[in-house]
Amino acid sequence: MEKFNNILVALDLSDIDNSLINYASYLAEKLNVKKVYFVHNIKKYEISALFEEQLKDINLDEIIGDELNEKVESLFTSNTEWEVLISEDPYTESLISYIANKYYIDLVILGNKNKKKGTGVVSNKLLRILKCDILAIPRDFKPEIKSIWAGTDFSRESRKIFNIAQMLQEATSAPVTAAHVYSVPVQFSPYVPKETMAPKIEKHAREKADKFLNKLDYKGEVTPLIIPGRDSSVASNLLEFAKKDSVDILIVADKGANNISSLLVGSVTEELFGEKPEIPLWISK
Repeated sequence: MEKFNNILVALDLSDIDNSLINYASYLAEKLNVKKVYFVHNIKKYEISALFEEQLKDINLDEIIGDELNEKVESLFTSNTEWEVLISEDPYTESLISYIANKYYIDLVILGNKNKKKGTGVVSNKLLRILKCDILAIPRDFKPEIKSIWAGTDFSRESRKIFNIAQMLQEATSAPVTAAHVYSVPVQFSPYVPKETMAPKIEKHAREKADKFLNKLDYKGEVTPLIIPGRDSSVASNLLEFAKKDSVDILIVADKGANNISSLLVGSVTEELFGEKPEIPLWISK
């Protein structure tokens, strides 16, 4: 089973920080994490030119550090050891990557703000440069796991997400669903009616799911779910059905069967990451 010893939580002094601290506390307790690092990056270059006179006698690092320590102490209820790290770097993504490597981080937790509220820390660049798993949390999401979905294309690359699913299932007793979205190839639609192709493709997907799950060394129960692809993308369909099913966490691999290079992030995963889903999204690297 997977073991997560160290977690990094990226904070930005916005109201989503409360959600991240609460969720990190829940996860640290459930997974018996050794240590949680709360990281905030001060971009002084963005403010010093305008407020240089006002800030010259102020120790901004100390003030923000004290504020975050107080906040974490009041919200982080787990017995897990924790530490607040304050830094100044023009590139937040590079800083998070550096700390993740330095402290052997297994999982980075990020805020996933909706598009109306801004982008938050989450970025596609971070998705590419981090070597560890990523968990994106929406604002005000209740920290509990009662339903787990593993989004899979039945590829070899997606097998690893079931290690995460098993770990979470053993920690929470939540049921696990292996969700797969199939679609009818549009290039054949002028020649073969969609009504004829869809049942055959669905049957093939179900057979593939059974074969894939039977080969997994999974110690637990996994229920396959075959989702018919509609006019929207695989990512959109997956999120739509997950929301309808009140899923608490969606796990996907960083890349799927169609990647031509191990350096590339899968298109579906990248779209999921950019969609800013309303449920926690765990990306297994």
